[in-house]
Formats: sequence, C-alpha cells, structure tokens
Amino acid sequence: MDDSPGRLNMVPDHFQVSTSDEDTPQNITSSIQQPRIDNSSSSDSRFWSGRKLRSAAFMLNLFNVRRLSWGSSSDGQEKVELSVTELESLRSELAYLEEREAYLKAQLEHVDEILRSARFSGYLYIRTRWTALPGEPPPLDDTDVDDWLPRFVVLNGPCIFFYLLSTDFSPQDSTLLADIVEVGSLPSFTRENDKTWYSSYILTRQGLRYECSSISEVQVDSWLKVLQADIKLDSETKVPSWFQ
Repeated sequence: MDDSPGRLNMVPDHFQVSTSDEDTPQNITSSIQQPRIDNSSSSDSRFWSGRKLRSAAFMLNLFNVRRLSWGSSSDGQEKVELSVTELESLRSELAYLEEREAYLKAQLEHVDEILRSARFSGYLYIRTRWTALPGEPPPLDDTDVDDWLPRFVVLNGPCIFFYLLSTDFSPQDSTLLADIVEVGSLPSFTRENDKTWYSSYILTRQGLRYECSSISEVQVDSWLKVLQADIKLDSETKVPSWFQ
C-alpha cells in the first residue's frame, strides 16, 4: 500500500497455498458452510449403553463366571457370549443365591419371633460346673480356668434356652425353670484387658450349675431379678408333697 489515498497494491504470492488435503478450498469451504451437528445425545446414549454393559459384566463377575466372551451383534451392539458350561454355572449361582436369600429370611423371621415372645433375652458368657453329690470329694478349684463361651440366652415360657447364636434355629441346651433350685451372685473377676466381669449362677436340682458373666453389671442384675422372681413364684404355686 502506497501513500496515495484510496489505492491498494496486491503483492503476488504473499499467501502460500498449501497442497495438503486438510487445507484444500473444498475442505475449508465445507468446514465453514456445513452446519455443526450436535452429537451429544448420541454420545450420551452410547455412554449409558456402555455403562449398562459394564454393570452387567460386573454382576456376572460377582457370580464367579470366568472367561466371558464378548462379541458384537448384527446391529453393532456388544453382547456377552456364554458357553453351555458357563450358562449352567450361572444358573447354579442364581439358584444358590435364591436358597441363601430364603435361608436368611427364615433366620430373620425366627429372630423376630424369639424377640417378640421371649420374656428376657441377651448374650451372656456361660460355663457349666457340676456340684459334688453326697459322698463325693469336692471338685477341684478351677476358678482360674477361662472356659467362658458366648451364648444367646432366652427366657421363654417355662424354659431357659441357650443358643450359640441369636440366628440359630435350635438351642444347644435348655433347662426348665421348675428344675432351678437356686440363683445367686458370684464374685466379680478380671479377664483380658483388665476388664471387670460380673457373674451369677443358676443351680438345677440335677447338680448342674450354669455360671453366667458379662461386663455389664446391670445385665447380670436384671437376669438375677427376673429368675429370682420366677423361682419364687414357681415355688409358691407348687403343692407340698405332704399335702398330696
């Protein structure tokens, strides 16, 4: 451009023309003139389809199905290809899960029934001792023997039941309230971590003594009060043998 106003001087070959395909006039024109197509919806669709497939694969991995084969259908969608062995394994896993679900449901119903019908229940540490019969030597002093085992104790109706776990269907042991002749407190003691444990005992007419312990003094005292009231009531309702 010179000093005279209103005149333009064009410099030839100032703009070099690229010979690459990306910079051809047709490509430049088409890229400018063609409207931009929004592919966000189709991308989202493919994204969610992929997530669904990954979720399905994750669920199948939970069933321990190994070496799944992935393929594509005629419409381009990914699919899982299972052999007969893998299909039978998957069916077996599903059947096992259904049985497990039914078993756990039955356990929950059993626990619910126990808690609704029981007069008193809770976990206690239990051990058993036999008292010496007349003429027998006194038992050895095994106070320091740590053979306490956790048990779920249930007072239901005229019996005390001892379950290994609260979800068990059958108790490991039981005793009738009518067979209990004495209940009382035992000295407290210390176990691991120097914690104080409070204990009590239940003595049956057969000479079997259940020793119960817990770190909760309130829990031990509550069991004592309930059992003492039941034994007293039971003894008051019994007809003396001399009256029969």
